[in-house]
Amino acid sequence: MQRIALLGVGAMGGAMAANWLKRGFPVTIWNRTRARADAYRAQGARIAATPREAAKDADVVLAMVADDAASRDVWLGAEGALMSAPPGSIAIESSTVSPGWARELADAAKQRGCRFLDAPVGSGLAAAEAGEVILFVGGEASDLAEARPPLEAIAKRIHHLGPAGAGATWKLIANGMIAAQVAALAEALACARQAGFTADQIAALVQGGSTASPIVLRKLERMLAARYDDPDFALYLIAKDARYAAALARELGAPHSLIDAAGQAYSRAEEAGLGGQDSAAVANAPTEGRGAAGVGIKRASQLRTALERPARL
Repeated sequence: MQRIALLGVGAMGGAMAANWLKRGFPVTIWNRTRARADAYRAQGARIAATPREAAKDADVVLAMVADDAASRDVWLGAEGALMSAPPGSIAIESSTVSPGWARELADAAKQRGCRFLDAPVGSGLAAAEAGEVILFVGGEASDLAEARPPLEAIAKRIHHLGPAGAGATWKLIANGMIAAQVAALAEALACARQAGFTADQIAALVQGGSTASPIVLRKLERMLAARYDDPDFALYLIAKDARYAAALARELGAPHSLIDAAGQAYSRAEEAGLGGQDSAAVANAPTEGRGAAGVGIKRASQLRTALERPARL
C-alpha cells in the first residue's frame, strides 16, 4: 500500500486520517498542534515533528490546511514537505487555496522531481467521516491514476477537471455559491423574524420550498437553534474562501458583486469575534456600520425571541 504523509488534521484532515488508517494505509501525520496529531497514534499513525520529517519516506503527501500562507509554509518553509519528499512521489494540495498558488506549487513540486495534484474537497464533515467526499482535481491524468487508491479510500466521486489549478478554481466557484447562499439565508431569516413568522413556520416553508438546497437546509437548522459552537465549516474559513472567490472573479473579469456582498457579511462576523464559530453564525453578524461584537450577541437573543412571535400576516 502507498505510504501517506498527511499535513494537517483539523476536522477534515482528521476524518481523512481515520479512514486511511481504518483501511490499512501506512500514515504519518504532522499537525501544527502536536496534541491533535498524537490522538491518531493509537490508531496506528506515525507522528512527525515537521512536514519535512513526515514526507521523507512517503509515496503520497497530502496537505489539508487553512489558506495559501499555511500551505506555502508546510510545503516550502524551512521544514517544508518538498524539502524531503522523494522524487516521483505525488504532492496533493487538498486545502482550499487560490489557483495561482496551486499552479506555483505545482511548478515547485516539479522542480524537486515530484508530481502534483490540487484536489480540494467538495463535501462537508459528515461525508469526510464516512469516506465519501467529492474531490475536484487538477493535474496530469497519469498522476491522478497513480493516486487513485488512497483518494478512492476517502472519496465517492473524483472529478478530473484539467491541469494544475483547475481543482482549486472550481472549489472557489463552488464555495462562492455556498457563501452567497448562507449569507442570503441569514438575511432572509432576519426579515422573517421581523415579519413575525415563528421558527416552525420558517422551517416548514424553507424545507418545502424551491430554496431548499443541501447547504441551506444544514445551516437553517443551526440558525434557528442559534447553534454555532461546534463548527463543521468554520466562519473564518468561509470568509477566506469568499475573499479568494471574489479575487478569482476579478482576475477573470467575471461578475462578483454578490460574492463581494457575502464576503462583507462574513468579514463583519469575523471582526465581531465569530470566526471560530460555524459559518451559520453569519446570521449573528453586526449589520453594516455596526462593528461591535456585542451587537452580534444581542441579535442572537433577538432572533430567538422574534421567532416565537405570532405572524402579523
